[in-house]
Amino acid sequence: MKIAHVREKHAPAGAPWRLAAALDPDGARWLDLEGCRRSLVAAQPGRAHNSSLFRQPITTLDAHLASGLRVEALADLLEAQPDEPLEADALIFGPPILAPPTFRDFYAFERHVGTMWRRRDMEIPEAWYRLPIFYFSNVSEMRGPGDPVWAPRGSSELDYELEVAALIDTPVRDLDAARGEDAIGGYMVLNDWSARDLQREETTVRLGPAKGKDFASSIGPWLVTPDELADIRDGTGYDLAMTATVNGQELSRGTWSSAHFSFGQMVERASADARLRPGDLLGSGTVGTGCLLEVRDEILGRYLEPGDIVTLAIERLGQLSAPVVERPSR
Repeated sequence: MKIAHVREKHAPAGAPWRLAAALDPDGARWLDLEGCRRSLVAAQPGRAHNSSLFRQPITTLDAHLASGLRVEALADLLEAQPDEPLEADALIFGPPILAPPTFRDFYAFERHVGTMWRRRDMEIPEAWYRLPIFYFSNVSEMRGPGDPVWAPRGSSELDYELEVAALIDTPVRDLDAARGEDAIGGYMVLNDWSARDLQREETTVRLGPAKGKDFASSIGPWLVTPDELADIRDGTGYDLAMTATVNGQELSRGTWSSAHFSFGQMVERASADARLRPGDLLGSGTVGTGCLLEVRDEILGRYLEPGDIVTLAIERLGQLSAPVVERPSR
């Protein structure tokens, strides 16, 4: 399944998000899942007594997870016959999860890590090869597809980071790597925006990143369940190309399967002596070449500026675009 929060482009201001499922692989047509629930209950009223999925209105993925149901339970709604599919061209897409409780971002791609350490004239620390390292980022500034992003105050070095995000959809603690991916309800494209000048200052004191990272993270355009990727499993990930373009010019290209750590290993690390909750996000870290810090000098020659359009794409997970704008006055 592909699951998304959508609203019609011409909906009244403040219209709520609707949870929808894609009817085709490219996400051109979508099915309103609350409409499916109502149709199925009308045809068979006993469903509401037999399953909590049919007992309450389908509103958001956040509410669905909070009710104790997993993402895969939504597949039961697709038994309904679609009568009026929603056309993607008429929709606005929101973040696949609206308010994640936590967001841990890892550092899983060796090529990216190696480039960062070589810039300091140093080798990758031995500990990196043993431990999936992560930091906690900010969940109050999550963006969806098309939402604008700007450099934070005091920064002139705005950068994108091309990543995969995984959504936890069941409570777990102390889960081993072999079972770690069983806790994942789906995957999405992640742009872990960075203010490189602020980040550079912060890391000199061996703490952070903080203000170099917490101003924006973009996710979307939809959530893709693991079963849709099973046929292209490859090593630690999936054989899926990852690309980034700025104003239509390709700057970054890598593959998910080049990750040194699997999401199972990341779940094991994140859940060690700590509870993971439904809605928590895990980021993969930047794929090799997946940021301007790695490729700026050779290709673009600058950091991002207002007027730029950044598009991250991962095969089967879709495209996530954002305009860069001037920092709004407060």
